[in-house]
Amino acid sequence: MKLAERATPVAAMIAALSTLACCLPFGFLGAAGLAGMSVWAQTARPWLIAGALALLVLGFAQLYRAQCKRRSPVSIALFWCCAVFVLLIIFFPQVIAGLVAG
Repeated sequence: MKLAERATPVAAMIAALSTLACCLPFGFLGAAGLAGMSVWAQTARPWLIAGALALLVLGFAQLYRAQCKRRSPVSIALFWCCAVFVLLIIFFPQVIAGLVAG
């Protein structure tokens, strides 16, 4: 019984290390993929900003058009939170990146 009590933590450590050995390359591949994606996203940044602004204008038009008399307060709050979020990302990208990165 004493051998089993001593072997259990050792077996847990071996299992944890084998999991890291198995999954660690996926972390490196994910980091490399994100680095490649950031290069592409940087070249497409003006198009992505224009698309975000166009979608905000479309959302504003659909939310506040004259035919739509019943607007949910939740949809209005959600729209304006998204608009502020998009504008913060457009005007302060480094600050937002620093907050996300920790």
